[in-house]
Amino acid sequence: MKELSLNILDITENSVKAGATLTEISIIESGDTLTLTIKDDGCGMSDEVLKTVENPFYTTRTTRKVGLGIPLLKMAAEQTGGEVKIISSAAPDNHGTTVTAQFYKNHLDFTPLGDIKETVITLIQGHPDTDFLFIHQTDAGEVKLDTRELRVILEGVPLDTYEVIVWIKEYLNEQYQLLVNI
Repeated sequence: MKELSLNILDITENSVKAGATLTEISIIESGDTLTLTIKDDGCGMSDEVLKTVENPFYTTRTTRKVGLGIPLLKMAAEQTGGEVKIISSAAPDNHGTTVTAQFYKNHLDFTPLGDIKETVITLIQGHPDTDFLFIHQTDAGEVKLDTRELRVILEGVPLDTYEVIVWIKEYLNEQYQLLVNI
């Protein structure tokens, strides 16, 4: 993939398909390191599935015979000297998956983050009944958006309402602009 935001979109879509009610997307940029974590409370994966998830010829989809999300993320991280770690549990009382990828931004093969704001908006608009916690920390500051907080303020107004999506976009643009001006 040409930008990490597309990897984030793909893996987060898998979280939603796994029945997650909350997916946390965390991007931490510190110095020359970028750490991406996607954590969900979905159904999780069995140990057997977890062992094969990095194989591009394994997928749970019935529409195609390959699954490239995790393998492409792993390749992108390893190209920079980083790594990917996946922790998952399918236990009834403790289920969910956490994917953590570490990248070195100063490496020639570092894949740019891309349009993360549009990725977050696409996820919220496409899955208005799912909650997302998005945090992007940099050395200059932090951008945070929590749909659970929005739901309290909106008092039942759906997150995919046009005006809400426009507000989310403006909010994210303002937050990122503040980071640039610091």
